[in-house]
Amino acid sequence: MPPQQYDMVSLLKMLIDRDGSDLHLAVGSPPVGRVHGHLTYFGERNLGPEDTERLMKSIASVDNQQEIQEVGGSDFGFAFEDVARFRVSIFKQKGNVGLVLRLIPNKILTFEQIGLPQSLKQVISQPRGLILVTGPTGSGKSTSLATMIDYLNTEFDHHIITIEDPIEYYHNHKKSLVNQREVGVDVPSFSEAIRRALRMDPDIILVGEMRDLATIEAAVTAAETGHLVFGTLHTTGAVRTIDRLVDAFPTNQQEQIRTQLAGNLKAVISQALLPRKGGFGRVAAFEVMITTPAIQNLIRDNKSYRITSSIQTGHKYGMNLLDEHLLALYKKGIITYEVASGRAQQLDEFRVAARQLGLEDAPKEEPEEEVKPR
Repeated sequence: MPPQQYDMVSLLKMLIDRDGSDLHLAVGSPPVGRVHGHLTYFGERNLGPEDTERLMKSIASVDNQQEIQEVGGSDFGFAFEDVARFRVSIFKQKGNVGLVLRLIPNKILTFEQIGLPQSLKQVISQPRGLILVTGPTGSGKSTSLATMIDYLNTEFDHHIITIEDPIEYYHNHKKSLVNQREVGVDVPSFSEAIRRALRMDPDIILVGEMRDLATIEAAVTAAETGHLVFGTLHTTGAVRTIDRLVDAFPTNQQEQIRTQLAGNLKAVISQALLPRKGGFGRVAAFEVMITTPAIQNLIRDNKSYRITSSIQTGHKYGMNLLDEHLLALYKKGIITYEVASGRAQQLDEFRVAARQLGLEDAPKEEPEEEVKPR
């Protein structure tokens, strides 16, 4: 019997059919899919160096292959039939080619479908300012941003410019005009793309990743000059996000950036993506900070550590802490106590709150067996 031959089309269809999020291809292991947060084999035969090389060449352009040879890796996006797009990371490990493909569904979800608070619709409809969506890699930031951009695209006549690396969700022109620029393809860098965008009569600019000082400076300046700017950071929680932005600047500029943030930051939405109880599907938990005059003063006065209490008392403005949302999801039986407490920002306080609600002693499910790669 001939050995099992893997082909990219079959593997991607398998990932989509199983409602998976990522496909991992590494020498010495069968293909592995991340399904509902867990790693699962998509075959029995281990991949060899010739397999990953062949699978890589089936999706990578000549330029991407050249980049892999020169710098040991390449990132790009590609469309798979009419079903979905994938964000691809190709890399060298132990001299062999490895691949990770992240599924980006073609269908943009609504606020209701991903659980984004309805109060954010008013926040993102403001004519100017900075709105940050934060969280670790894989927490659904791109999905949330796509939902917000789609809402604005549907409801308002704006010129929307997105700057991404790579482009993930594709937006059609609706009531708004949407131009999407890919870093490394359409423009050399995020900071350069923002500077050029300011000459393109924009109303809204989405910055896919605020990864360096030049990009942060350009994004804050764009917000300050009368545009609505969306950006992402790999931070968890509003306090850490503000501290991360300020700490990116030299000491002699930190007072100035605090003043700029106090005047221009409209909201910080921090999120985590969690496995549902029972193991089928995932659910997002959100922390929402809306910049009130009190929070503006805390940012300006370098008292960001007091923002947490302002969020706790700001429910009437649509604010909530991540731990509050985790507790609500656990109370409704959507996630387990282990998952909720594992993502809590203030674990001791979370345990006390769960105990007060009589939740902490709820029966715990036996953890499901996970299929781990060998």
